[in-house]
Amino acid sequence: MTKTILSIGTYDTKNAELEFIQSCIEEQGGKIVTMDVSVLGDPEKPTDVSKHDVAEAGGMSIAEVIALGDENKAFQVMARGAARLVVEAWQAGRFDGMIALGGTMGTDLALDCAQALPLGVPKFIVSTVSFSPLIAPDRLAPDIQMILWAGGLYGLNSICKSSLAQAAGAVLGAAKAAQPPDTSRPLVGMTSLGSSCLKYMKILKPALEDRGFEVAVFHSTGMGGMAFESLARQGAFCCVMDFCLQEFGNMLAGSLVSSGNDRLINAGKRGIPQIVAPGALDLVDFAGWQQLPEAYADRPYHEHNRLIKSSVFTPDERRRWVHELANRLQSAQGEVHFLLPLEGIEEWDREGQEAHDPEGLQAFIDEARTVLPRNVPVTEVEGHINDQSFADAALAIFDDWVRQGVIKTA
Repeated sequence: MTKTILSIGTYDTKNAELEFIQSCIEEQGGKIVTMDVSVLGDPEKPTDVSKHDVAEAGGMSIAEVIALGDENKAFQVMARGAARLVVEAWQAGRFDGMIALGGTMGTDLALDCAQALPLGVPKFIVSTVSFSPLIAPDRLAPDIQMILWAGGLYGLNSICKSSLAQAAGAVLGAAKAAQPPDTSRPLVGMTSLGSSCLKYMKILKPALEDRGFEVAVFHSTGMGGMAFESLARQGAFCCVMDFCLQEFGNMLAGSLVSSGNDRLINAGKRGIPQIVAPGALDLVDFAGWQQLPEAYADRPYHEHNRLIKSSVFTPDERRRWVHELANRLQSAQGEVHFLLPLEGIEEWDREGQEAHDPEGLQAFIDEARTVLPRNVPVTEVEGHINDQSFADAALAIFDDWVRQGVIKTA
């Protein structure tokens, strides 16, 4: 089937580059829908979605946007309108993938458009600041693709054509190759880290599959949690086993390894049953190339690889995290059950390992016993989170919910 790509950009200043992308897509058998997000100038020829349409969707006329006299404020209006129109066009089946082009202004707008689309829709941004530290992690859609717009800020040349052609081919190829999710089996969403730290998924995944469920395990290192929360917002899961909360602790501590402020919220909003455990909530992550902040310099830490290293939270910090955890679980619209492993919450906190801290673990346990709300039953597990006893406890709750009809099997 012929695939259609939505192309977004400022057609007043980037017309040649956007038309080159269009020609690449059309030469490969694709179709194009164009959206102009310019403010001051006009495109050389009409686009399918005009800047007037975008401004009105953002709540203003284009004349009012121009009258703001501030490019940042103006582009925020255009970003709001563009994101709204992108969603409407997707829901109407007008395109199969999105590509956008820009410097910092266009990238800022394109990031909003990409985040507005569901997980699984191909979304590609050609940007002068691709992968730059200017882009905060929480601005990134979990499945976004980016390529550096090298040498192309003003006009076409052979260098930038290479980037643009690759991007055009990539988004069209992704649209052709994309597969809709198979919904024949109910999907369980699970969070974890690699098996050197957390191992329960090795037991739980085959056990749940034997029961007729599909299991998706999300790597809780920032982007994985964003994907998990995005799918929870969409109602994709029949149940979540949210057993790794390291991103939650990172977010509370201000670490850049965060999945955003809505961690632990979306499943509850959708009424999705949740089994929750505090896996790795004793650790805070830092980029491997960073120096540890002074506040963490005298704490034990685990250097996992050149990309990431983790230090431990103090007992007082762990107590504070329980309170925010309780607030988020209390607002859930569906069933919630909390598993509390009494002998440890990740592999490196075992005796003899770098993160072993019995005082900190006990502080968390004592606070959880006191603070977790009444709508969140707690099962204490006499064992470590990586032990068979933990997996058995999780499966017992899961099976009981299936029997009660809390978890839908069809």
